[in-house]
Amino acid sequence: MKRIFSPGKLMLTSEYVAVDGALVLAVPTKLGQELFYSETEDQKSLILWEAYHQNQLWLKATIDYKNWKIVETNDYKAAEFILKVLKNVQNLSEIKLKSDTSYHIKTNLQFPSDFGLGSSSTLMTNLAEWADIDAFILNEISLGGSGYDVAVAKEKSAILYSRFPERTYHKIDFNPSFKEELIFIHLNQKQDTREGIFHYKSKPTSTELINQYSQLTKNIVNCQNLEEFSELMTIHEQNLSDFLGIPTVKEKYFKNCPVYVKSLGAWGGDFVLTSKFGDYESYFKSQGFSNIFSWDDLIN
Repeated sequence: MKRIFSPGKLMLTSEYVAVDGALVLAVPTKLGQELFYSETEDQKSLILWEAYHQNQLWLKATIDYKNWKIVETNDYKAAEFILKVLKNVQNLSEIKLKSDTSYHIKTNLQFPSDFGLGSSSTLMTNLAEWADIDAFILNEISLGGSGYDVAVAKEKSAILYSRFPERTYHKIDFNPSFKEELIFIHLNQKQDTREGIFHYKSKPTSTELINQYSQLTKNIVNCQNLEEFSELMTIHEQNLSDFLGIPTVKEKYFKNCPVYVKSLGAWGGDFVLTSKFGDYESYFKSQGFSNIFSWDDLIN
């Protein structure tokens, strides 16, 4: 079987505001999702789909792509989503799912599914490469969202990304000199991004707000020391808290933490970014958060 790989991602700036075109800084994770594939000329027009989470099988489905029927599966709801995505692949592709060929496709998500590192965007990117189609279009019609996560998966690099007035992005070398002082904490739950975006969309946005976060992103990319970085992260978090009318993650979980704590992606779950201090490991573990990662643990 041949292999395709896309890395996961972490969004460091402009969460929510990204959907209106604010400049985003995002970085790739070491772990991502693999897709293995093979073809059989058997005139059966079947897709034999196996999905693994950290090498443990969780979804198995056989799909008839001539009639778009699920022949058999161990999880009908999950198989329905895969069928929908593959139907979109067929509509976009000129080379796949066009004949009587059967396809064996196996995916393996290398990180825990509740980490929010891009299980869907890595799948869209892998399928797009397999079928020689535009990953952004596949992602848009299958899932929606700003598309920054697809850009990270495609480029396998840190990126600066903007969705409007047209999609633009480019690779950057984001390798802060103080990265050994940065840590990521997992909040033991996955947040619903769509729910968060719905709440954001209920607020009145403005060009001024978009420009504010684009400038913050530029300042964060260019900052030279931890003190300045910490100040910019604090401003980013507090200003967005004021706009959304939602307490910051620090107010919610880490009131007596001596340094900044910044949400990454949809607020209330997934990862936060902060800096080392004193006995930081004991502090976060005492608050109930034991999944602590250094920059080099997580970021590629």
